[in-house]
Amino acid sequence: MADTAPPLLLFVVGPSAVGKMSVGQAIAERTGLRLFHNHISIEVAVRYFGFGTPAFYRIDGEIRRLIIEEVAASDLPGLVFTFVWAFEMPEEQDFVDSCARPFRERGGRVLFVELEATQAERLKRNEGASRLAEKPSRRDVEASRRQLLELDARHQLNSGGKFDKREDYLRINNTLLTPAEVAERVIRHFGLRAR
Repeated sequence: MADTAPPLLLFVVGPSAVGKMSVGQAIAERTGLRLFHNHISIEVAVRYFGFGTPAFYRIDGEIRRLIIEEVAASDLPGLVFTFVWAFEMPEEQDFVDSCARPFRERGGRVLFVELEATQAERLKRNEGASRLAEKPSRRDVEASRRQLLELDARHQLNSGGKFDKREDYLRINNTLLTPAEVAERVIRHFGLRAR
């Protein structure tokens, strides 16, 4: 008998190179949720148009919208979706709400995991083999490093505890934790079904 529970949307957010993809992979392996890390759509769009151009944003946004809507309407168990959230920008909250809407409309849960790590640790992770394998646009390590530092300087990429009292939100400092350790905390905290 197939599981007919509405699909779950689990956001994994945090600054560049904090480990969102690695944590998402560990959660997906343990739960059967599907992983959609933000570079899946970025790498398609940037292959044709420069990062940040209007065409880039249209392609990136349309791929994300399509995947999110299709998973929400499917019989899949759900989606782990990673992205960098600039908390000071109201349009970012609008984006989160638009992603959550199709899941909520079907009665699905929408949960949030926010990752924090020191900038020094993130600069090390920025050069990690799995990151470079999955994210070709980050293989120019010096340019990627510059972009990480610029994003940190320009945006508020961690919430500072703003959502800590919410039952659907978990903030974890993963500077000294492995992706597997973080995944276990997330699964236990939210009572996710392990495979």
